[in-house]
Amino acid sequence: MTNLNSIFSASVSLLNADLSLDVDATIQHGLNVEKSGVSPAFLGSTSMSQLIELSDKKKLIKQILKHKFKSVLIGTGCNSLGDTINLIRYSLDQGYKGAFLVMNPAYYSPEDLGVFNFFSTIQKSVRCKIVLYNFSKLGAGYAFSSEIVKKLINEFGTETFVGMKDSTGNCWENLKINNFSMLVGNEINLLKNLSLGGTGCISATTQICPSLAKKVFEKKDRKDFEKMCAIRRAFDATQNLVTAVHYFLSINDSRYERMLPPLTPLNKEKQKNLLSDLKKIGFYPEKNIAA
Repeated sequence: MTNLNSIFSASVSLLNADLSLDVDATIQHGLNVEKSGVSPAFLGSTSMSQLIELSDKKKLIKQILKHKFKSVLIGTGCNSLGDTINLIRYSLDQGYKGAFLVMNPAYYSPEDLGVFNFFSTIQKSVRCKIVLYNFSKLGAGYAFSSEIVKKLINEFGTETFVGMKDSTGNCWENLKINNFSMLVGNEINLLKNLSLGGTGCISATTQICPSLAKKVFEKKDRKDFEKMCAIRRAFDATQNLVTAVHYFLSINDSRYERMLPPLTPLNKEKQKNLLSDLKKIGFYPEKNIAA
């Protein structure tokens, strides 16, 4: 159910007026993006996962499995070890056979031993496939070292720890393990990652230009790649990637304006600058992606 030799979108979550998760709309967004060639990764950082209550996550997971996604990732990383195991076990009980995207808890400045204990406890509690999420910006400053990844694999094997999303950038160029998929968190690194034996990327902005991202992944055309990178840089320039993605999608559908506190909308100046940067590179919204 999860092909890690692929491009994934770090899929956004849509909310109801009362700020509960709009499960159907969230799934429909993932389906629409998938039609353009990019698979969804639900319940990651772009999905506001740490801000969504556990019951809503379970409702989403249950409904995801009723749809025939070509490939899908489910994020189950919570600050609570028990909640993380709970979500993984629930997903498996519902019939999920894919991999789980899991980041270390976002508190307490963890060290290698603490992170090893976190992930080893998960595997000892409920055997599953995990894609490690290396993102020090959100993970209490912790960056996975090659040594800790190798230690986890030596203990549990690549049939359980199956890959990594590297958004920190300290592993994807240097960590080479057989049967271990390396995905970058920024499509600017995609072609180099593929040339080094990596398998793809998981990015918030591939849902903005999914057809282009798919084309770059398959054809590796330099002109298309530069345009995709320019789109990513325009969003990065806002310094508010998640809120910038929500703003852009809300241009065609106001439901995307809703975000959970403490997230706030992109300010007017940054909205203007983002659209100006995108117009300079000749990029306009793809029809029906946000429908």
